[in-house]
Amino acid sequence: MLKKLAIIGFGSTMIGVGINGFILPFHLINGGIFGISLLLNYIWGFKAGLTFILLNIPVYMFAYKSDPVYFFNGLIGAIISGMMIELLLPLNGIVQLPIISSVIFGAVLIGIGVGVMLRNHISPGGMDLLALLLAKWSKVNVGVIMVVIDAFIILTGILLLKDPRLLYSLLIVSIVGLLATIITSFHKIEIYHD
Repeated sequence: MLKKLAIIGFGSTMIGVGINGFILPFHLINGGIFGISLLLNYIWGFKAGLTFILLNIPVYMFAYKSDPVYFFNGLIGAIISGMMIELLLPLNGIVQLPIISSVIFGAVLIGIGVGVMLRNHISPGGMDLLALLLAKWSKVNVGVIMVVIDAFIILTGILLLKDPRLLYSLLIVSIVGLLATIITSFHKIEIYHD
């Protein structure tokens, strides 16, 4: 259990730093429920972390019926990730980079956080949990499923906000999805002692 909590803490911190330090300053969005939470923050001023936790509830109810282990790991992952987004909000605006550099750095941090959590069957959020369950049933890599869902959310954001800068968000989800795919694809290295 301590190992899982350490993984969740590390992954959630990476996600919180990536979102607050690099994505929020440019009003960009990530995919999944993070992306939906950020959209609601930009449109109506809802707190992103709290909205993220609340939007996860229906997905977690579904997950509980489908796979209680994913439900438990995912619930802890989502709550801690939501809390880290709120706790690390003061990072917004501290780092001053051009938009493309900010997108790349933020996406790499988020991708590492998400990938490490998914590799250990811990979901940092509802859409990722849904992607994990779909990957389990379909045998399609979880990173590929995430990119498809995330692209749909970002295209919806572009239509609602009519801000062409949101096209950078497609790069964010591509990098996050690529890193999640790479991190979850490596097989564990086992060392055997005679």
